Amino acid sequence: MRFLPLLRFSGVDRCARRLLLFAVAFACLFVSPLLFAHGGAQLLPFIYLGAKHMVTGYDHLLFLAGVIFFLYRMKDVGIYVTLFAVGHSVTLLYGVLSETNVNAYMVDAIIGFSVVYKAMDNLGAFRRWFGFQPNTKAAVLIFGFFHGFGLATKLQDFTLSDDGLVANILAFNVGVEIGQLMALSVILIAMNFWRRSDVFPRQALAANVLLMSAGFMLMGYQLTGLYTVS
Repeated sequence: MRFLPLLRFSGVDRCARRLLLFAVAFACLFVSPLLFAHGGAQLLPFIYLGAKHMVTGYDHLLFLAGVIFFLYRMKDVGIYVTLFAVGHSVTLLYGVLSETNVNAYMVDAIIGFSVVYKAMDNLGAFRRWFGFQPNTKAAVLIFGFFHGFGLATKLQDFTLSDDGLVANILAFNVGVEIGQLMALSVILIAMNFWRRSDVFPRQALAANVLLMSAGFMLMGYQLTGLYTVS
């Protein structure tokens, strides 16, 4: 497995500053639901919900960690994270506005599979086992669509008023992106320090095996729910 040059420490410093900025903004959002509890467009509460869901959404974060695992340049990180954001933003907005009802267990099982896919991709399994390499950018975009439907099912659990509906959905999506950038900053900082250690080349294989195992566990859990919940 080929390892590219490590990130410069200046890149980590930029991530740290960004993390601090978003951490302060996110902390301020904890009181926002109390200040904007009624009315049509409740922008700050929905931003808060979106950010909270992404920061605590371990399935989304596992996939995101897999995506950037072997990305060493900030430009590449930006491209892949943007593709993921575009994908889940499109289906989040479409799913809620069109009132498309998808089975939450099935969508979450596919999200679990996305984690398995990315771990296998990181391990070079597709080329080794099947003799071909899927387009990594297209895969991230496509799986982003499914992650967006997963976000839509969570938002549809709330009683959404038609008054200010579009603004509230957009605010939720903005919150998702804020949460994603916060989580990404933490992951990048941790990954960079790990990559600088001598043990990273040996531990990268085991880490992706664990990532794949976590994806299979998520799939199994959701499929069990799909076939047992009436």
